[in-house]
Amino acid sequence: MREVRACHLPAELRDERRYEKHIPALIGEAVLRSTSIWKWRDSHVHVEHIGSPEAPVRMLLVHGAGGNSAAMWPYAAHLSKLGAHVTVADLPGYGKTTTRQLGRVRYGDWQQLLVDLVRKEDDERPLVMMGASMGGMLAYDAAAATGLASRLVVTCLLDPRDPGVRRRLTWHPALASMAAPAMAVAAGPLANVRVPIRWIADMRHVANGQGLVDEVIADKSGGGGRVPLGWMRSFLESLPLVEPERFTDTPVLMIHPGNDRWTPLEVSQPFFNRVAAEKSLVVLEGCGHFPVEQPGFTQMLNAVSTLLAEVRPHP
Repeated sequence: MREVRACHLPAELRDERRYEKHIPALIGEAVLRSTSIWKWRDSHVHVEHIGSPEAPVRMLLVHGAGGNSAAMWPYAAHLSKLGAHVTVADLPGYGKTTTRQLGRVRYGDWQQLLVDLVRKEDDERPLVMMGASMGGMLAYDAAAATGLASRLVVTCLLDPRDPGVRRRLTWHPALASMAAPAMAVAAGPLANVRVPIRWIADMRHVANGQGLVDEVIADKSGGGGRVPLGWMRSFLESLPLVEPERFTDTPVLMIHPGNDRWTPLEVSQPFFNRVAAEKSLVVLEGCGHFPVEQPGFTQMLNAVSTLLAEVRPHP
């Protein structure tokens, strides 16, 4: 059979697989991958399921701002090989999810969508919530609101109330001090205006390899897309659904990239340290914000594999 190289794939499939070449290859048999559309409010949410539907543990993998299911798919494939049936949804404004009024999407919509998705898909198997970047706090909120997660795994816990977090999220520290007055203007008609993510967020440091940075920024349904000013304001004003001192029931594993040039470990630690639940930290050696480097990538898989073994039902 003739080998078909990525550059000769149809454009739609090429975009779908654009991140694979930047992430350590998965060796072995093919990975099952199915998609469905879920009608939620005025959105048609693109949902993917990766791995065996008969796996003893479910995972919900949550992307952040600038992410989507295409970016999460290679990670989901690796995680499914650890024995999990992995779900990834494109949040409104990203990936293949379509929304009738994109300018009206707010951060609270993302929070509620994930809460509803967790409840909708609950089938009594153990559930591991896993959030990447801003998705860490979204996964935290869904776990807190539903009480259905056996474990929570995050790469970051970014509390926008923290000035240190705000300074790191923007592409220039001066923008952080301007954020509050600027977002006050983003009310009324301006709230629905959509601007490129890179005008606000420090997408230059989304990864440590320039090739992957370029890939993210070129992805018009990801890091190269647009967000409503009202969404940004709603994120900056957001509160965790449960304060960390009252988050007691779900053990937390933070697998933080060790060479994160966007949101280094010290900006997640204040919130993480306040979490009252059982918790542990693994620093991924050599990894940037988009963790693809070795040995950290393997350290991530090993840590999650150990966690899955802990929650897997035993006969």
